[in-house]
Amino acid sequence: MQRVSQRWQPQISLCYNRASPLRSEYGSLFAVTRILMASSKATRKMNIVMPDPEFLVDGPASAPTTVVLAHGAGAGMDTPFMDAFALGLAERNCRVVRFEFPYMAERRRTGKRRPPDREDALRTTWLGVLDKTRAVRPFIGGKSMGGRIASLVADEAHVAGLVCLGYPFHPSGQPEKHRTEHLKHIATPTLILQGERDPMGNRDEVSGHKLSSNVSLHWLRDGDHSFKPRASSGRTQEENWREAIRAMVTFIESVACRGA
Repeated sequence: MQRVSQRWQPQISLCYNRASPLRSEYGSLFAVTRILMASSKATRKMNIVMPDPEFLVDGPASAPTTVVLAHGAGAGMDTPFMDAFALGLAERNCRVVRFEFPYMAERRRTGKRRPPDREDALRTTWLGVLDKTRAVRPFIGGKSMGGRIASLVADEAHVAGLVCLGYPFHPSGQPEKHRTEHLKHIATPTLILQGERDPMGNRDEVSGHKLSSNVSLHWLRDGDHSFKPRASSGRTQEENWREAIRAMVTFIESVACRGA
């Protein structure tokens, strides 16, 4: 998994991430490394052309743990949500790598919205990204769709662990269409962080699903799909994000201890 073909030549430049809602807690600007993976030609697998990805990397290169995160279906890798989790983990000595699926990268280039790529293309992208990051036994995951696709490749990729930030147990408004069959048998240690009011799987709905013993659920009080609670709850989105980051770090440490 850590082998990278010689035709990929990383070009590294330094930039700074913009302000995020958690900037006050996590301190001054983090140096962010954008790694542009240039290759002589696109990777081809299953007849799918995967453009060279642009990686956004936070945290020290010497960090003992690498976490690779993918975005959700509707927004890219540098939203306030993704920034908050990447920077929060980087503050806790993780190296965090973010990337975009081909359809989102094209939207960034052209400004034209388009639907997500087919599931086979999304899975191929995930596996290609893991090959190119050169990370040994990373943790993988992401927001909504990004985490769901990560869950589909986790066992195949032999990663250390999986973290889903708002797992879409079903499409919004279609609770009968379950997306959990593979989660009944997943062997990878898995943490699902879920808002109690998530329209793609709230607490009452998810309680009826049979999941693998390797899957742990952490509920975020009154949270929606982005962990945002109602004002009447007395809770804020930033508080739920901080709780989720702490839960991720605890999970990563526990998995690392079991593997030691």
